[in-house]
Amino acid sequence: MKPAHIGRFLSRACGAAIALAATALPVHTGAQTAAPNLVKPQPTRPNVVVILLDDVGFSDVGAFGSEVPTPNIDALAKGGLSFTQFYNSARCSPSRASLLTGTYPHQAGLGHLEGVDVPESQGLKSKLLDRVVTLAEVAKSAGYYTAMAGKWHVGIGHGVGPWQRGFDHSLTTPYGELYYPNQPQPIAQNVFIDGEKVPANSPRVGTGDWYSSDMFVDWQTRFFKQAESEHKPFFLYMPFTAAHFPLMAPAEDVAKFKGKYMRGWDVIRRERFEKQKKLGIIAADAELPPALANSYDWDKLTAEDKDRFDTLMAVYAAVISRVDRAIGTLVERLRASGELDNTLILFMCDNGGNGESGPDGRLNGKGAPGSAQSVVWTGMNWATMQNTPFQYFKHFTEEGGIATPLIAYWPKGIAAEQRGAKVAAPGHLIDVMPTLVELSGATYPKTFNGHDIVPMQGRSMVPAFTGKPLTRDKPIFWEHEGNRAVRDGQWKLVARFQQPWQLFDMAEDRAEMHDLAAAQPERAKKMAQQWDAWAARSYVDPWREEYDRNGNGQPRQNWGGWEKIARPYALKP
Repeated sequence: MKPAHIGRFLSRACGAAIALAATALPVHTGAQTAAPNLVKPQPTRPNVVVILLDDVGFSDVGAFGSEVPTPNIDALAKGGLSFTQFYNSARCSPSRASLLTGTYPHQAGLGHLEGVDVPESQGLKSKLLDRVVTLAEVAKSAGYYTAMAGKWHVGIGHGVGPWQRGFDHSLTTPYGELYYPNQPQPIAQNVFIDGEKVPANSPRVGTGDWYSSDMFVDWQTRFFKQAESEHKPFFLYMPFTAAHFPLMAPAEDVAKFKGKYMRGWDVIRRERFEKQKKLGIIAADAELPPALANSYDWDKLTAEDKDRFDTLMAVYAAVISRVDRAIGTLVERLRASGELDNTLILFMCDNGGNGESGPDGRLNGKGAPGSAQSVVWTGMNWATMQNTPFQYFKHFTEEGGIATPLIAYWPKGIAAEQRGAKVAAPGHLIDVMPTLVELSGATYPKTFNGHDIVPMQGRSMVPAFTGKPLTRDKPIFWEHEGNRAVRDGQWKLVARFQQPWQLFDMAEDRAEMHDLAAAQPERAKKMAQQWDAWAARSYVDPWREEYDRNGNGQPRQNWGGWEKIARPYALKP
């Protein structure tokens, strides 16, 4: 961008922020129980902004290997820390539950998606339960202003919204999938403003034909300006729609990427892999797994099919590019307000790239690809590329499903000599809560609103900010739809639903290509016992396939083609 253009951009961004600050905040309509006074003295407390992307793979931003230009996210990595072995909980609602509460999904009540409520289960309850507290509740107890704008998906349909779980203000879409004000999908036609249901196309939400990545930033700007006026540090939760299906982006952005993916997923996956080696994201001698058995050979596709697949990925790349631009707008508004230096920004994703819709992906609907009337899913071939260098996708507990980037940026708190460094210590979304507790000066409660609270399950990431090592005194665990895993130091035990355990040395084989379970049966047995003990104390019931079915006994979603990689796993070895 030319200097003159940068100046005009910053002028517009700052002007928009000022205009938003002058707009009165919506009336708070939800009941909020006053938090107990849990504040510990602390001289300087940072603002905290948690950015969460949706269905975005390990290699989808430039700092982790992508060809998609993401200069603003990359700038956060250059000025902060990149955590290269950071984990989520394999799926949307479970990951959000872990992030928001610092506990494992079943402990929070969301071992599966909101909508899967099993009466006899303690961990599949479709909403955040009273046995956990949220980041917002803990931050609020320490005197923080708390707000969110974006996707919730942890219980609005079951009576639990952000206005009831510690957020002073919120603009939220219950389930996500919102890009434009006039989409045909029923779940994208309404939002909630502080608990009040409002049509998405209402001028109260945004003016004109807004794009949600920008609209969410406008609301967050309004929120942090309000926090400034109240002289409070702020906690902002920013869960974007991007890049969940149905993928949508403005036509001019899609056009920038059309044709750039005609070389095919295998070639670009290899290029991402080599870039990751140069960046230090993966080992220089790492192996790249072959494509999964049901993948298509790009060279055997017709010209028409190649053009179709290129279009799918062009829309996806446009979504990523646009969310990067929105993040840049937020950063510049924080900078213009003098808040950036003492703001910790955490950038992360809720699961790996999404293979739903199978090898074919989806491209239909009435409008141009990426428009509000279109239906675009990239499918498993592009998802394999999105998750470079790993195997499998969202849903699964192989690295492709659970390994995604974490970037931490905090000019005042990350030592100068650490900026741009890579942190290889394994981490998980459960680590965000203890990090916030340490930095905010709050005390994590043993009881809250009359309920006993599940203890934090993670450990603080703060030592890494000054170059100190991160240690863990217990393994990290996963379960989703019967897919399960445990990570203990350099070792990972993993299994798909109804399949035997596999053991991998993650120091030598992060792509999980060489199963050592037969060679080290005692280690595999010990780790399986660790998983069993964790599941027993963490409300993890044995998975049954009917839990993921609707009232007529059919699968909850008709993904089309996904049955080729559905449970029980049908791919060839």
